[in-house]
Amino acid sequence: MAQQETDEQINDGFVVDTEDCEARELAHRERGTSRPITVVGNPVLHRECKDVTEFDEKLAQLIDDMFASQRTAEGVGLAANQIGVDLKVFVYDCMDDEGVRHVGHVVNPVLQDLPADRRHLDDSNEGCLSVPTAYASLARPDYAEVHGKDMHGNDIKVRGTGYFARCLQHETDHLYGFLYIDKLSKRDRKDALRQMAEGTPRYPVVPND
Repeated sequence: MAQQETDEQINDGFVVDTEDCEARELAHRERGTSRPITVVGNPVLHRECKDVTEFDEKLAQLIDDMFASQRTAEGVGLAANQIGVDLKVFVYDCMDDEGVRHVGHVVNPVLQDLPADRRHLDDSNEGCLSVPTAYASLARPDYAEVHGKDMHGNDIKVRGTGYFARCLQHETDHLYGFLYIDKLSKRDRKDALRQMAEGTPRYPVVPND
C-alpha cells in the first residue's frame, strides 16, 4: 500500500507551510463549521489533552472546524481545547516577522528544547482567544520547532521565527493545559484578567457556569 501523501510539501524534514496558503485555508474553512471559543476557567483548558490515536474522518472534520472557528474569531492559531475538544491538535494561519504567511496543523505536537545559543528571547505583547480582549508582555524564544503528526498520521516538523515562533509555542502550551497568562507574574495575570472582565469578545464564547 502506498504511503498517503501529506497536505504540505516537506523540505529538509520540515513542512513547507508557506505555499498555496489562501487555497488551503479556504478549503478547510469551507468544509468546517465554526464553533464558540472556550475561555479561561473552563476545565478543558487547564489540563493536558489526550493524544490523538485515530487519524480518521472525525479528525479531518475537527481540523476543518478549527480553521472555520479560527477565522470567525480572527485568530492566528487555535488549539482543539479552545473549542472544547480534549485532543492534542492545533491549527495556525500566522505571519512571521518577515510578513510570510504560514498555514497548517499539527497533531500531538511536542515543542523541542533549544540549545542555549538559540534561546534569544523576544519580549512582545501576547493575547489569546480564550482570554478575550486582554494582552500582556511575555518573553519567549524567537525561534521554535515543533514535532508531531499530520492528519494522516505522518510524522512532520514545523519551525518558525518571530511572531510565528510565538504562535507555535502558545498553541502547544494550550494542549498541555497552560495559557499564556499562567506564565505571567501574579500582578500581570491579575491585570490581564481585569482587561478580560472589562472587555467584550468580538466572537462567540462558551460561558463558564
